[in-house]
Amino acid sequence: MSVAFGTIVELGEMLRSRQISSVELTRECLQRLERYGPQLNSVVTLMPQRALAAAAQADRDLAAGTDRGPLHGIPYGAKDLLAAVGAPTTWGAAPYKTQHFSYDAEVVARLERAGAVLVGKLAMIELAGGMGYNQADATFTGPCKTPWNLNYWSGGSSSGSGASVASGLVPFAIGSETDGSIMNPSAYCGDTGLRPTYGRVSRFGAMPLSWTLDKLGPLCRSALDAGLVLNAIAGHDDKDFASVQIPVEQPDVGTTSRRWRMATVEGTGQKLQAEVARNFERSLEVLGALGTISHAMLPKFPYDAMVGAVIAAEAASSFRDIIQDGRVQELRDPSDRIGGYSYLVVYAVDYVDAMRQRAALRSSFAKLFTDVDVLVAPTFSTVAPPIDIPFDKAYPGTDDGALITACNLVGVPAISVPNGIGAHGLPTGLMFVGRPFAETDLVQIASAYQARTSHHLEHPSRFMM
Repeated sequence: MSVAFGTIVELGEMLRSRQISSVELTRECLQRLERYGPQLNSVVTLMPQRALAAAAQADRDLAAGTDRGPLHGIPYGAKDLLAAVGAPTTWGAAPYKTQHFSYDAEVVARLERAGAVLVGKLAMIELAGGMGYNQADATFTGPCKTPWNLNYWSGGSSSGSGASVASGLVPFAIGSETDGSIMNPSAYCGDTGLRPTYGRVSRFGAMPLSWTLDKLGPLCRSALDAGLVLNAIAGHDDKDFASVQIPVEQPDVGTTSRRWRMATVEGTGQKLQAEVARNFERSLEVLGALGTISHAMLPKFPYDAMVGAVIAAEAASSFRDIIQDGRVQELRDPSDRIGGYSYLVVYAVDYVDAMRQRAALRSSFAKLFTDVDVLVAPTFSTVAPPIDIPFDKAYPGTDDGALITACNLVGVPAISVPNGIGAHGLPTGLMFVGRPFAETDLVQIASAYQARTSHHLEHPSRFMM
């Protein structure tokens, strides 16, 4: 096994058997981040001093018999919207390049208590895409690239998190999702990404984009790894009004007795690239051995209008200062330089109507899940787009459907796993969606899928050295 592509479980076994130390593993990650990060545009700031001090402490603790759990001594990267002492927190945007915080985000603090080692801040789309970007080159660090083909995008807005995990620069990373920003890079880079239920993970110390939609979650190499990270970062935090105290159950990934009630979703299997459709059909053949597969209808709501009104109003509040003082003109994407101005004139009635419809949508989703354990769909309709073409021009005739947006409006969890290779040698993704706070179900079924396939074990050859 290559240390660079080891899972959390595998690396943990090596640490505890003294095959490698946390300091050695951390140095390896720092070296790879320094070597490959510029090729991918995936890294903003390395944090060697903090990382090596934390790794040395992790080694001392293990030697003394103090084991903080499965993440003890494991390096990771954080999307650069998370505050961390010792580095700027740039939010991916030129107006905030020198911004520093004197405290750690709650997620960073919880990972530190779990013994994980923060090695660096990873690239992201400026302001997490909140101003309506339309190109890969929408951050001062340049277009982040999927390690499978450097002419193509890694996905956003957790772009550096997706690329860095897939290329073996870090064993896991923390990303955020408002409307697809964990699912997207997970699919385009071939990672396993877990978007938790809204409120499951504290967002204190994270850049606010849309406070009724924002969520933080892990991008990893396996579903089991994603479950381990979620267990470390989940839980109530008084500093985040939306956080809840609902324990995360430990998944029994070894069980084979459960018969899953799965359902495909109307509208998500249409207008796909041929390779995406082929890989999805093959995935359904694998899943057929795990239970029943029916078909579900997505409730009929004006999803684009709803999420547009919510993000516009809440993002305008979050970034009102740079919109009004003109610093929004320093943003990289031309669409981002003008998008914020329209946000300031969103009608209050549109926002209120969207919020009222979200309540009805939650009720509709609750009914949907009375007869279904998980929904299953292609994560996205295409592979990653080229970095030099506007997104709306890249793959005409395809359509991702409304499932990801609907799920974010409701706040339900999802996990994306790699399920094959598509056009241009790029990975495709398979998404499982669960009821609120059913992340354990998602980890279990995704682990069962990964036990029967090898897609998550494949890595881009140029980064295997």
